[in-house]
Amino acid sequence: MRVHVIHAHPVETSFNRALFSATVESLEKAGHVVDALNLYEEAFCAVLSREERLGYHDIPDNLTPLTKPYVERLKAADALVFVHPVWNYGYPAILKGYFDRIFLPGVSFTMENGSDRGRLKPGLGNIKKAAFVTTYGGDRWRTFLMGDPPRRVAMRWGWVTFQTRPKYLALYDMNNVTQEKREAFLGKVKAEMGRF
Repeated sequence: MRVHVIHAHPVETSFNRALFSATVESLEKAGHVVDALNLYEEAFCAVLSREERLGYHDIPDNLTPLTKPYVERLKAADALVFVHPVWNYGYPAILKGYFDRIFLPGVSFTMENGSDRGRLKPGLGNIKKAAFVTTYGGDRWRTFLMGDPPRRVAMRWGWVTFQTRPKYLALYDMNNVTQEKREAFLGKVKAEMGRF
């Protein structure tokens, strides 16, 4: 498969970057073609401009010269993997901006006309598999009390955009986990990506 791996962490020495590298290497070792996108290294602009918002529903004019190359990469993929931290119980701003600017009407979804007007129809039928590889600063219990928004969005959103249940690999309590737990999670990610 052609797997588009999207990474959102600004620090090259972070554990999250190690997860990104392990994801890419494991997928390549398994024989997949990997299109790796590091949002920070590419200086992706996360800000949805006024003009983009005004033209958001104008298909195909909602694709701008800045967003079109990212949309083309997304549409060329057979699978997606997002590698990111969870900050303040949400996605990093750069990743949220990626979703806002690239997962557009006519790209990740369409609005059906007629009697079901306003009903969303998945637009990324090319995506056969998806996964999220993530780390949380909070522990599992605190995250559960907060409703774990990133997990909920990822699991429900998969049906809206590409009609497949994503795999969700999460390491909680990053601020307190031992080196052994980090290594075990890294091993789990490598194994899962090797079977992807």
